[in-house]
Amino acid sequence: MTNLVSFPSGDVTYYFNSPVSALENYYGSRDIILVTDSNIAAHYPQLLSNYKHLIIPAGEHSKTPATIQNLAERLITLQVSRKSMLVGIGGGVVTDITGFLASVYMRGIALGFIPTTLLGMVDASIGGKNGVNLGLHKNMLGTILQPEFILFDTAFLTTLPDEEWSNGFAEIVKYACLFDRALFEELEQHNVDFYKQNTAALAALVKTCADWKNKTVIADEHESGQRKLLNFGHTAAHAIENLYEISHGKAVAIGMMIAARLSEEINKTSPSITQRLAKMLHQYGLPTTYPIDVEKAMALLKMDKKRNNDSIDYILLEGLGNATITPLSFLTLEKAIASCAQ
Repeated sequence: MTNLVSFPSGDVTYYFNSPVSALENYYGSRDIILVTDSNIAAHYPQLLSNYKHLIIPAGEHSKTPATIQNLAERLITLQVSRKSMLVGIGGGVVTDITGFLASVYMRGIALGFIPTTLLGMVDASIGGKNGVNLGLHKNMLGTILQPEFILFDTAFLTTLPDEEWSNGFAEIVKYACLFDRALFEELEQHNVDFYKQNTAALAALVKTCADWKNKTVIADEHESGQRKLLNFGHTAAHAIENLYEISHGKAVAIGMMIAARLSEEINKTSPSITQRLAKMLHQYGLPTTYPIDVEKAMALLKMDKKRNNDSIDYILLEGLGNATITPLSFLTLEKAIASCAQ
């Protein structure tokens, strides 16, 4: 299935349920340079054999300005020109780095993504955001550049460890909370094993999430309004993730619980929503609390990009499938974080 999605800054072709081998059919005439990590290189060495390629160490610690400089120098060595195309093949770290690199090398060259993790397929590769970390500050340096294409081959997911499946489901739960009550109810009826064993259901789930993210980004590509909703659970999560080097999905799960409790307090949502969310997170192998050092977490949050003097834009629920952007004082946020610091 092929979809063309038009963003304000350009069109992106989505190839759903397409084998990675189709890359040659679609873009074989281009000068392609693959960017991937050590995990993908080890599992799929045949993918690299027909292309120039760059390999980075797997993991969040690679998302640094130093990595970008190193890769850019290697592109120069490979004589990569403005007519070349970088293709990031990997999880969110790889797509973030590849997108950032493509946006700054020679002031911008063509870009494509082949996400290989569930999190990458439903979230990280979509929307044009590309960034690297600056110390403990998540994605403090970044750009917005839409790829020419994203190719989704769910066969990659067969090699994912259980934790990576759970990471992806944190983002899927996010979409359900924000936009799609029916999706929330579907997720309540199943678990990770169901989607592992039902490829059609998994493919439909990936497309549903991609459609929700695309719809949101088309309306607000540069995050001046509606796109901020996609930060549900992420504001606190970024601080927790970088402080404790836990997985993105685990941090987002804790962040969603913080947001759900704040939604009860401020928007008077039913406690049953928080309870159902907690049950679902456990169902998909995700935590709801963590031994957070609240003072250290708040220090990072006060440097967050969404800060407005003594408050921060926070995403709260008004009900299942409905959310709002709400300025919160840091004191209010601190109390909520403390409630999940167990």
